[in-house]
Amino acid sequence: MAFRTVLISSRSKLEVSLGYLVCRNEKETRVLLDEISVLMIESTAVSLTASLLSELSKKNISVIFCDQKALPESVFLPLYGNCSKNRKIKEQVSWTSEAKEIVWAEVVKQKILRQSDVLKRHKLSSTCNQLVSYASDVRPGDSTNREAFAAKVYFNSLFGEGFSRADDLYVNAFLNYGYSILLATVSREIVASGFLTELGIKHCNEHNVLNLSCDFMEPFRPIVDDKVKRMSIKDDFKRELVDLLNIKVQMKRISTTLDNAIHICVGSLLSTLSNGDLDKLDFISDYEL
Repeated sequence: MAFRTVLISSRSKLEVSLGYLVCRNEKETRVLLDEISVLMIESTAVSLTASLLSELSKKNISVIFCDQKALPESVFLPLYGNCSKNRKIKEQVSWTSEAKEIVWAEVVKQKILRQSDVLKRHKLSSTCNQLVSYASDVRPGDSTNREAFAAKVYFNSLFGEGFSRADDLYVNAFLNYGYSILLATVSREIVASGFLTELGIKHCNEHNVLNLSCDFMEPFRPIVDDKVKRMSIKDDFKRELVDLLNIKVQMKRISTTLDNAIHICVGSLLSTLSNGDLDKLDFISDYEL
């Protein structure tokens, strides 16, 4: 099973040889492709061969490309991730409005509960209870907009009064980097399952090719928030946030890595949308940082 997140942060030549990713710079490093989950290309001075990109696609390895500021800019995903893609797309376009509203409510509820957990971890119990109350009030489709109410309370409690996600702060740069890793990982699982990332259940921006990924990543965001809260501007935030995929998390029946938890959770969301069985939903209940 793939478990490595590989970060390329300096001028390098990347190619494939005998099932290995070969990285050539001051020295040569080889990593077995079957072990790679995500490949992060942080430097614009990196060159890749077409044959490597082809193998990465076949192995369903997400590749994140960064811009000149070393911030995530784009994601490379396979065009065909599943042999039954045609059937899966037909399933996807037939998802009912009722199923999408119910699943979205569960996603929002889990996100708010994890936000509450983050506040509790940082001894902000006064607002923690308020978020638990918001979570219990979530309705199908989040018709009462509990997600937005919770977000305002949550971010102001965690990062200070007046904090805005639009501010040009190192905290937001860290958050955006971590969220991009989540987005790429969730997208990989959706494509591997044969579904389209473009067709979301809540996000529906016609210019966004990852609408469904944006929907499904929501319950995982608080883990990034928690990690960023513990960091300072002096930290090697890129390496630490990439390593988040390897932390231990708890789900309904198993303890596993965040990377595998995303695989399980995305599968349960897709299955529920297609079959309507809410009992199959499986979210993270706890984690270790």
